[in-house]
Amino acid sequence: MILQPQEIERESMRIIQDSIENFSCPPENLPVIKRVIHASADFDFLHTLTFSHNAINLAREALRTGTNIIADTGMLYSGINKTIASRYGINIICTSSDEDIKREAHERNITRAMVNIEHAVKEYPEAIYAIGNAPTALIRLCELIHEGKAKPALVIGVPVGFVNVIEAKEMLSRLEDIPRIIANGNKGGSTVACAIVNAILYGLE
Repeated sequence: MILQPQEIERESMRIIQDSIENFSCPPENLPVIKRVIHASADFDFLHTLTFSHNAINLAREALRTGTNIIADTGMLYSGINKTIASRYGINIICTSSDEDIKREAHERNITRAMVNIEHAVKEYPEAIYAIGNAPTALIRLCELIHEGKAKPALVIGVPVGFVNVIEAKEMLSRLEDIPRIIANGNKGGSTVACAIVNAILYGLE
């Protein structure tokens, strides 16, 4: 029997729920964790995905007032649910592929993701920042927060990889005044970041 997409998702979520029925966490965090597992098929995120106190509720309060979301890559930008975002006046922003960003990154010999973050902070210092691919972007964001140039409503710090990834996440974990979601260790990625953002958006409805 061939299932429709909505049926596949419902059945997947049922399987996930059955598999984690003894897992305990704040109720607002559970839909986010389940959607990350659904997107990654990786139950390790039950234990590696960490939330600062009340992060989800604070993020939703910000989104209901139209707070924008900054994405570190075009892949993440493409996957975020624009329909829900538009209903709340939320702009999804990623400039890492813009020609002026590319040119500046080349001239300064740094990553486009870093330049993207720097430009975003100048215009949207209190936005939600979602970083799923570029640890250099997360490091630069943490530096700007430490310098008092940014105070995000939420930072989703889930870059994937082996170079600077754990160090970037540790930097974020030390920013105790900033609402944050972190995927500890090397795992993460744009798919994980997208699942987190969409789960938060779905909770607005």
